[in-house]
Amino acid sequence: MLELSDAARVGTMTARMLILGQTLTFANDPFKVPVAEAAVHEPRGGVLVEDGMIAAIGLGDDLLHAHPDATVTDMGSRLLTAGFVDSHAHYPQTAIIASWGMRLVDWLNTYTFPEEARFGDADYARETAGRYLDLTLMNGTTTICSYCTIHPESVEALFVEARKRGLRAVAGKTCMDRNAPDDLRDTVQSSHDDSKRLLERWHGVDRLGYAITPRFSPTSTPEQLEALGALWAEHPECLMQTHISEQTDEVEWALSLHPEARDYLETYEMHGLLGEGALYGHAVHLTERERARIADAGASVVHCPTSNTFIGSGLLDLAGLAACDVRIALATDTGGGSSFSMLRTMAAAYEIAQLRGGALHPAQLYWLATSGSARAMRLDDKIGRLAPGLEADLIALDLASTPAIAQRASRAEDIWEALFPTIMMGDDRAIAQVWIAGRAMR
Repeated sequence: MLELSDAARVGTMTARMLILGQTLTFANDPFKVPVAEAAVHEPRGGVLVEDGMIAAIGLGDDLLHAHPDATVTDMGSRLLTAGFVDSHAHYPQTAIIASWGMRLVDWLNTYTFPEEARFGDADYARETAGRYLDLTLMNGTTTICSYCTIHPESVEALFVEARKRGLRAVAGKTCMDRNAPDDLRDTVQSSHDDSKRLLERWHGVDRLGYAITPRFSPTSTPEQLEALGALWAEHPECLMQTHISEQTDEVEWALSLHPEARDYLETYEMHGLLGEGALYGHAVHLTERERARIADAGASVVHCPTSNTFIGSGLLDLAGLAACDVRIALATDTGGGSSFSMLRTMAAAYEIAQLRGGALHPAQLYWLATSGSARAMRLDDKIGRLAPGLEADLIALDLASTPAIAQRASRAEDIWEALFPTIMMGDDRAIAQVWIAGRAMR
């Protein structure tokens, strides 16, 4: 298991470092082109890192000869890839993960809201944020996009802890001015003003970004949605994250509160909350119009498979969304999701696709957890692949981390047969090393 001591968090970064091992990267989207054209695997490759950035990738021996002055880290047969990108999480729900499940609204009222009420305490927020980031790092996640709570302290806490670790992270103050406990409601004015102040303070600082964050339309009045839409129009460089169509009764509730809307998406669209950079979590029960509008707008759907099964929301039609050219990301949805691991999340996505009558290729699963999520977050020019000029957020995967995985991988005839057992059965033991901007984290 990856252990993150204070000293390890600081790490060391040499000016030039060569990491050797198997390498896997993506040149294209495996949902759009054949896997052989999308993915590039090198059995004995290397990644050259300079000042926190990927300077070169290629054959290991070639890089050794070309850069004899580089400090060498040889990971043997371990697989070097981009770190995982978790595009939808609720870090304040860390302590209540794997709570006995009910329907969505019951789960929110029983577990989520009482826990989130504690995050006005800055010390509690900092302690939870640090624990959450350590747990995700142990599982190979190098970039997160998280909801906070209505408390500005909760946003400050996550950004401070992420900055301490050098992480690329996006987060935002959750906004709710109705249908929530009194101690978790803000107002139209305070939600706008707090979000604007936090945005102006943190967006673009080091590797941090801000996401304007209405929780979902049932907990925001039209006036609040309008104010947040106006704020996003002022700051289109930010992301906007929210939830949509997670459960059928939630869809009915949203429409009853917004009778002027044709569908759930329009409760956002009519208030300026649809566009490129919008992340819609879940999207299990979208209409055809909603799919088409999300695709046309360049917005993204975030697939949260462990959450959707844990809370009984339904089975996302991922193949149908891909066929409509909707951008799709992958996420744990901690703590409605039942794992901090993107490996477990990929496994759940595979299982859901099987239940819908299709099998996702390992390349498609891995692309969703890295490049696809980075693209949804408009960060694919910075992270998500092994490519020169991108940030050196990397992981080394042990493809034989347990006896069960090792005995299956030993029969593999190609990289996908070797990787798939780790996707389906792997956990934090498979994460042999993590590098954040070129810094080894253990």
